[in-house]
Amino acid sequence: MAGGTVKYRHLSRNSAARVALLRGLVTQLVQFEHIHTTYAKAKEAQRMAEKLITLAKRDNEPGRRSAQGILYTPTTTLPKLLGELRNRYLTREGGYTRVVRTESKNTYDQGESAILEFVDGPKDSRFMMTAKTVARDRMLGQEHTPVTRTNIKKVTQFRGEVPFEEM
Repeated sequence: MAGGTVKYRHLSRNSAARVALLRGLVTQLVQFEHIHTTYAKAKEAQRMAEKLITLAKRDNEPGRRSAQGILYTPTTTLPKLLGELRNRYLTREGGYTRVVRTESKNTYDQGESAILEFVDGPKDSRFMMTAKTVARDRMLGQEHTPVTRTNIKKVTQFRGEVPFEEM
């Protein structure tokens, strides 16, 4: 292939359609805090979402205008981005989103599916899975495995122990 490595996934679309798709995915991510899509689309939207949160954390007019240009419905999603999401990730250096591979959502093509979500949010799947495992271990009277202890440490790092004990 001429030109060296590929810098992004083309997603079988031309440039305008690809940008429109990614803007739509990121807008839905900000609105609902998690989306279910294909793995390739999730990884590309993750890049744009990380940049969007970084723009929101700067809290200046150029960053606000750039974020407004990315989001499709800025009147509803920009206040959430600049308020709730910005405050949630002020102390975090990066890694605001997570891509979790899931079973294929389409039975006819078996394409790779994934969930793109914000970390430390109310719909955080790692937090829910860890809480479920801890509840099962407590009910059975078993010790936590090393993987479970690591996951407990990760999900409570920025969230604190209180929400985990409430589950």
